[in-house]
Amino acid sequence: MAGRCVRLYQGDYQQSEVFSDNPVEVARQWEAAGASKLHLVDLDGAKQGHPVNLAAIEAIVNALSIPVEVGGGLRNRESLAQLLALGVQHGILGTIAVEQPEEVKALCQEFRDRIIIGIDARNGKVATRGWLETSTIEATDLAQQMAQAGASAIIYTDIHRDGTMQGPNMDALREMAKSIDIPVIASGGVSSLTDLLSLLSLEPLGVTGVIIGRALYTGDISLSEAVKAIGQGRIQDIPPDTGFSSFA
Repeated sequence: MAGRCVRLYQGDYQQSEVFSDNPVEVARQWEAAGASKLHLVDLDGAKQGHPVNLAAIEAIVNALSIPVEVGGGLRNRESLAQLLALGVQHGILGTIAVEQPEEVKALCQEFRDRIIIGIDARNGKVATRGWLETSTIEATDLAQQMAQAGASAIIYTDIHRDGTMQGPNMDALREMAKSIDIPVIASGGVSSLTDLLSLLSLEPLGVTGVIIGRALYTGDISLSEAVKAIGQGRIQDIPPDTGFSSFA
C-alpha cells in the first residue's frame, strides 16, 4: 500500500501493519535468502480496481533475477498487459474470474501460461474486489471453471487464516487440489517450518508451492532455513528442533 510493504489481518484494510518503506530492499533480501519467486499484491490496486503501485512493481522486477508474480486490480486486458510488459512473469486474476469468466478464458488463450487465478475464500465462498465483497460461488467450483478456461495454476487463500499465523487450512487445500488437475499454491496462515512440512503431504495431490508472508517479516520463519528444509519440493536437511528426521 502506498509503495510500502504491508500485511493485512484477515484481509481487513483497517488492520494493516507496515513492515518496510523500501520494498525493493526487502525484495532483494528475500531473493538473497533463497526465494524462488516473489509474490506481490497491489493492495491499493485491489481496492481501487486497477494497478496503482506500478512504479514500485517495476523497480522490484528490475532489481531481481527471480520471477515476480503480481495480483491486485487486474480486471481487464489492458491492466494485465501493462504489468506483463514490465517484466512480471505471471499476472494473478481474481475478481474478473468471478465477474467475467469468458474474458478470462480469452486472456488465458492469448497469454497462455502467464495467468494464475487467485481464489480468496471466506467460509468456502469466493471473495472479490479486494476481499471487500463475498460472492455465492464455491471456491472449488470457480477453480474447476478456471482450470477448464486454461489457467496455469490456482493460488488458494483462506481469508480467515491470512495474516493470523494460525496455520494453513489443510482440509480446504486438500479439497481444492482434489477438485482440479492444475497446480495449487497454498496461501494464508503459514507460520512455521512445521506448517511447511505439513503442506508437503499435499504435494502428491497437486499442492506445488506455498506463499509465506507475515511469518517472514516477524521472523517466525527463516526463509533460508525453510528453503534448506524443503528444497525442491522435497525434505532435505530438517533443522533438529522441528522434530522431523532428514529424508528424501
